[in-house]
Amino acid sequence: MTIKQVTIFQLDWGQLAPIWHPVVVKVETTTGQAGWGEAGIAYGTGAAGVVAMIKELAPRVIGQDPWNTNAIWQDWYEHTFWAKNPGTGMYAAISALDTALWDLKARSIHQPLYQLLGGRLHDRLPAYASHIEYGWGPFSRYVTSPHDFARLAKRAVNEGYSAIKVDPITQERGHAMITNRRLLSPDQLDYYYQRVAAIRHAVGSQVRIIIDCHANLTRRSAQQLIHRLAPLGIDYYEELLPTIDPQQTVQLARITGANLAAGEHLTGPATYLPLIKDVAVIQPDLGTCGGITAALKIAALAAANGTGLQLHVCGGPIATAAALQFEAACSSFLLHEEHEINLKAANYESGRYHYQPQDGQYTVPQRPGIGQELSSTAIVRAHVSIIK
Repeated sequence: MTIKQVTIFQLDWGQLAPIWHPVVVKVETTTGQAGWGEAGIAYGTGAAGVVAMIKELAPRVIGQDPWNTNAIWQDWYEHTFWAKNPGTGMYAAISALDTALWDLKARSIHQPLYQLLGGRLHDRLPAYASHIEYGWGPFSRYVTSPHDFARLAKRAVNEGYSAIKVDPITQERGHAMITNRRLLSPDQLDYYYQRVAAIRHAVGSQVRIIIDCHANLTRRSAQQLIHRLAPLGIDYYEELLPTIDPQQTVQLARITGANLAAGEHLTGPATYLPLIKDVAVIQPDLGTCGGITAALKIAALAAANGTGLQLHVCGGPIATAAALQFEAACSSFLLHEEHEINLKAANYESGRYHYQPQDGQYTVPQRPGIGQELSSTAIVRAHVSIIK
C-alpha cells in the first residue's frame, strides 16, 4: 500500500465564505484506502496560502507507505527548510496531511484512531460551550449587554453544559473593537466585570467559567483584568496575551498565580516548551500544531509536567472528529471545546456524520479512523485540486 494522490477541498459556505473557508485534504492509496485531515485555518487570513503549501508538500508523500508517519513528518521537518521555523501556514499544511495519514492507518485496520494512540481512556468527553457571545445558536449575532451574556449562558447550561467560555473584552459598546488594551480604564474594567458577573449570577457557583481574550491584552492590562474578575471564581484564562513572546505569559502566571491557558497560536512541539511548566492548560490545535504526530509529543510534555490539555477546536467536522479521537486517548485531557460554529447547519452538514454532544458530553465515536469524512454536498460545492 502506497500513497497515490492527495486531494484538496476548499469548502464553499455561500454567505459565510468571506469569513469561514475550511481546507480539507484526502489522502488515497493504491489499494483504495483513504484518510481525511483538516488545516486549522478556516478563519482569519491564510487559507489560500495553506492550499498552496499543501500542493508543495503533497508530492513528498506520493509513493510513500502511509504507515511511516514518523519518517514522513521528519522529512517535512528536515528537508523543507521552513518547517524549522514555526510558521502557521507551513504547519497547517503539515497538520492536515499528517492527520489524514493517521486516519488512513486506522481505517486500514478497521479501528477507531484512538486505538493507534494507545487505547481509549475516556468513554465520554465533557464539553464546554465556547463563545456564547457570538449568539450561541444557528445564526451568529455578537451580543454586548450583560443581560444577553446571562441569557445565552443560561441557554447553554439548560442544554447540559457545566462549563462556559466567553470573551468579555473584544467587543465594547456599540460593537466597537477594544480601543485601549495597554492599561484598561476603570470604565472598561467595570463593563467587563458586569458581563461576567451577569453570567455568574445567572448560572450559579457550580458552572465553570473560562475567559478568552483572543491575545488582545498586554501583561499589565491582563493583570488588571485578572484582579478585577477574581471574585467571580474564574476557572482559567485563555490567550490573554500573544504567545509570540511566551515569557510574557510565564511572567503573568508567576505574578498573578492565576490559571492560564495558551497554545492555539503555537506550531511544532518545541514551541510549547517555554510555557509548559507555568500554564495550567496547554491548547494545541490538531490543525496547526503539526497534526497527530506533533500533538502526541505535546501531550507527553503536558503529562510529564502536570499540565492539563484542552485542544483548541474551531473548524469543520473533520477537525472535530479528529479531536474527539485524540482526546479519548489523552491522559491530560480536561474538556472538549464545543465552538459555537458547530451549531451552524452549513458547518455540521459538511460532514457525512453529525456528531453533537448530549447533555454537554460527547460519546467517543466508534467508526474506523477519525470516523468522519466530507458529505457529498460539501464535495460537490468545493473547489478541488488533485496532486498525483
